[in-house]
Amino acid sequence: MVEHLGLVPLSIILLMLLVAILASGVWIAIGLGLVGLAAMLLTTDVPIGQVLATTVWSASASWTLAALPLFIWMGEILFRTRLSEEMFRGLAPWLQWLPGRLLHVNVIGCGIFAAVSGSSAATCATIGKIALPELDKRGYDKGLALGSLAGSGTLGLLIPPSIPMVVYAVTANVSVLQVFLAGFLPGLLVMGLYSGYIILWSLLNPGKTPPRDPPMSLRMKLQASSKLAPCLLLILGVFLSLVLGLATATECAAWGVLGALALAAWSRTLTWETFVQSLMSATRLSCMIMLIIAGAAFTTAAMAYTGIPVALAEWVQGLNLTPGKLALALTVMYIILGCLIDGISMIVLTAVIVLPMVKQAGFDLVWFGVYLVIHVEMAQITPPVGFNLFVLQNMSGRDTWTVAKAAFPFFVLLNIAVIIITMFPEIALVLPRYVFPG
Repeated sequence: MVEHLGLVPLSIILLMLLVAILASGVWIAIGLGLVGLAAMLLTTDVPIGQVLATTVWSASASWTLAALPLFIWMGEILFRTRLSEEMFRGLAPWLQWLPGRLLHVNVIGCGIFAAVSGSSAATCATIGKIALPELDKRGYDKGLALGSLAGSGTLGLLIPPSIPMVVYAVTANVSVLQVFLAGFLPGLLVMGLYSGYIILWSLLNPGKTPPRDPPMSLRMKLQASSKLAPCLLLILGVFLSLVLGLATATECAAWGVLGALALAAWSRTLTWETFVQSLMSATRLSCMIMLIIAGAAFTTAAMAYTGIPVALAEWVQGLNLTPGKLALALTVMYIILGCLIDGISMIVLTAVIVLPMVKQAGFDLVWFGVYLVIHVEMAQITPPVGFNLFVLQNMSGRDTWTVAKAAFPFFVLLNIAVIIITMFPEIALVLPRYVFPG
């Protein structure tokens, strides 16, 4: 233990250590644990083993976290169905009249799938595997098709159920259900911004929009959309059970898995092979996230011994920053982080430092969860580690930078969404306050 080490030198040492560990390619969870270990060795003689055991167990043995693997499994099951094909065929006849026409299928299709999944990459891949070939075949602008799919794929993080929202709620010790409810209207706002941009682009570039498909009668449209009914019923059931308080987030996740299995069986894609594949994929992802949460919990406890979070919060309070300026500073920080690490790591890595600052500034922690998740959405479409960019790169055969360039307008739209919910926080808070008055 180093005696009388000042907070500034200690902070510099820990920051340099974290940067070195991340640059070396060590797993995020292990890196967080090593930083926490170094912090405790430098500042306290408390038995490290006891702190490690207590924090890891308390962070992992949470009933709230039971929703996490269930939501992941639900998305993995649906990813292996024919839902994307049915969604394209069901939505396409109703969107021909809008400027941009079938490009809106990317936005609405991703929004629908996001409401029964929890993964951005799964949402992007599920809709993209049928939408991209169909749009390319009809002659739609490839850049806008890729960009709209990259941006819309991020809706899997904002529209509940959402894996990052569960992680944030556990990390910030707030209600998962309230954070879920807070994401609905901002999710619709982002969808509106995306569709609005597609409409504007199409009006400015009328020669790049293909002609309408042959007209269909109302009966044919309804017949084409009929296969979407089970999926929409599953969404409605999850949404109503959340809003009406009929089930907790974990219970909704369990019912969602049963609904996803029923949809897979109904579409005749539920085989023993797909069942095992979905289960193993969900297990791998859940273990990765749980390991990150455990590492972050130990680091959080270690940072409490250093006094850095409290000192930083007091320093920020002494600057007398307005909430708007603090939100702007955090936006810049999260955009930079989003270029370097994945979204889950962004949440757990910064929580120990940011949450005390947010509380001092008077932000609602439920609102801040939505604010943070929108920045996680940005991380999905910013190079070099944007997951959605990798998904679309593999599906389209384009390089990552081409896909990133196509996604850039939608990155800008996400920043506009952040500005709007910062200026009008009630957009995120109206549903949680309606369901949980007082």
